Amino acid sequence: MGSEESISRKHSCQHNQMKYKLKILMLIVLTNLLTIYIFTGPYSYMHYPISRFSQLSTSPVFDSTTLLLKLNLTRDELIASRSQIADLQKELRSAHSLVEALVGQLSRLNGAIDQASNPTKLTYDDLLDDVSDEAKLAIGPHKLPLGYTPRMGSDEVYSSVGGGCLNHKEDLRKYMSYQVGGECPVDDVLAQTLMLKGCEPLPRRRCHPKSPANYVEPTPLPESLWSIPPDSSLIWDPYTCKNYTCLEERRKAPGSYDCKDCFHLEGREKIRWLFDNGGLDYGIDQVLAMKPPGTIRIGLDIGGGSGTFAARMKEKNVTIVTTSMNFDGPFNSFIASRGLIPMHVSVSQRFPFFENTLDIVHSMHVLSNWIPDAMLEFTLYDIYRVLRPGGLFWLDRFFCFGSQLNATYVPMFDRVGFRKLRWNTGMKLDRGVDKNEWYFSAVLEKPMT
Repeated sequence: MGSEESISRKHSCQHNQMKYKLKILMLIVLTNLLTIYIFTGPYSYMHYPISRFSQLSTSPVFDSTTLLLKLNLTRDELIASRSQIADLQKELRSAHSLVEALVGQLSRLNGAIDQASNPTKLTYDDLLDDVSDEAKLAIGPHKLPLGYTPRMGSDEVYSSVGGGCLNHKEDLRKYMSYQVGGECPVDDVLAQTLMLKGCEPLPRRRCHPKSPANYVEPTPLPESLWSIPPDSSLIWDPYTCKNYTCLEERRKAPGSYDCKDCFHLEGREKIRWLFDNGGLDYGIDQVLAMKPPGTIRIGLDIGGGSGTFAARMKEKNVTIVTTSMNFDGPFNSFIASRGLIPMHVSVSQRFPFFENTLDIVHSMHVLSNWIPDAMLEFTLYDIYRVLRPGGLFWLDRFFCFGSQLNATYVPMFDRVGFRKLRWNTGMKLDRGVDKNEWYFSAVLEKPMT
């Protein structure tokens, strides 16, 4: 799709072309009207000299031969005049037809100008023109079997599908290509790519996901919180690693991976949030102590990796839903294997919770300066929306540059309206002081009123 600026330039160009056509058409109309006036006006009377008629009126009455000659001449001139009048009438009719055609074209051009100024909106059916039949069936609309219902205000129902799906119709066609009732293709990478392009949520499909071979029952709680599940618990086709041993060892490999050591539960994951250093790293016990005992019960962890924050909160009898993407790793499957609740959604999607319901929202590393400012502010307002009055937003190591900290992010958080319970900043030193890279951590409260 083009930007709003390109659309504006296109409309401006069309408008200038229409104005130029209108000027040309008006010039043609005026030229024809002037021609008609010249041939039919008071100064064009047959183009005959008056002297002949003067001579006729002053000729002697008794000169019958001369009079007869002049009468014959006048008759010939009248016959010629009638012929010229007939020709002028033809020209007049032709000019009239031309004027009518020009008026019609002017009307059409005016209509085109109005349409360019107020373009007609595409209908839902127009948007679905180029998608596959299966995609159309999945997206809808579908007539309600019992007809109009006041609750919905319609006699149709539409499936919830991300608007970005219709911007990537070829990828959508591939995603919706399968044998109905059969096994779904293992296309996790394509599905996640569509999600990241704004096709979120994805349309439903009428096929069965591939099941792991030799699947066994999961490890029971609470042992599952810190256990590596068997390799047979998931489908490895979409990932570079084909077992959990590979994922654990990836922490030692060169290169960059998302959440590189998240699957090594006996390493850094084991001690996360157990201790509070008084700076950027907060402890769970210290954060929970900010509210009356037992009042932090349910919450959300945004971009929670392999689910360790939710596991630690589970030990405190707090239920946490963890959002995560599967960037070359089975993060959602691993979270579920630990007996926790995964949610495969990106940070771009509106949080699927009702307003004023959650006790706590946590995010570590995911919310940072890689997100465009406007998008980040909408996300912060969405966090504010789902938190109950008095709920906590625990922001864990937000990354930014020193120039952004006070100029951009402090004013942004103030605009959203959180109350600061705790706020710590610290320079990121691993790449050198000259990089001017910073973290800040905070516990923010949604006001009670």
